[in-house]
Amino acid sequence: MIKIKSFNIGSEKLYRQALEIRRKVFIDGQNVDPALEIGNEEKCTHYLILLDGQPIGTARWRETEKGVKLERFAILGEYRNLGYGSKILDKVMADIIPLGRMIYLNSQLKAMNYYQRRGFIKTGEIFKEAGIDHYLMVRKTD
Repeated sequence: MIKIKSFNIGSEKLYRQALEIRRKVFIDGQNVDPALEIGNEEKCTHYLILLDGQPIGTARWRETEKGVKLERFAILGEYRNLGYGSKILDKVMADIIPLGRMIYLNSQLKAMNYYQRRGFIKTGEIFKEAGIDHYLMVRKTD
């Protein structure tokens, strides 16, 4: 059974589980500097996707002066390409679309096609974030 929980950093157990997934995916898996991976935590609404009670993925969003920024989407390796990323993205989008603000994210190159299929448009030039090539992507308005 799949459950998606939204929370803030005050929900310590859920937050620790999300950080553990982010550690595995970004720090261990992509060699992201731990100092760059953690930031703006208290400003975010965080999500955890659980499969039969086990955390398998996480995401977060926060409001900025530009709009709503999606961040730290991470699914554990063995659960990728099985639709779990779409489930958590759908939940995040359902929560933020009613805010009526621009929705954007910084996509790694390998995730760009996924986000394009989900209604995001590549904007601007390629840039490095945490040593990884990214593009700014903005969600098309309906």
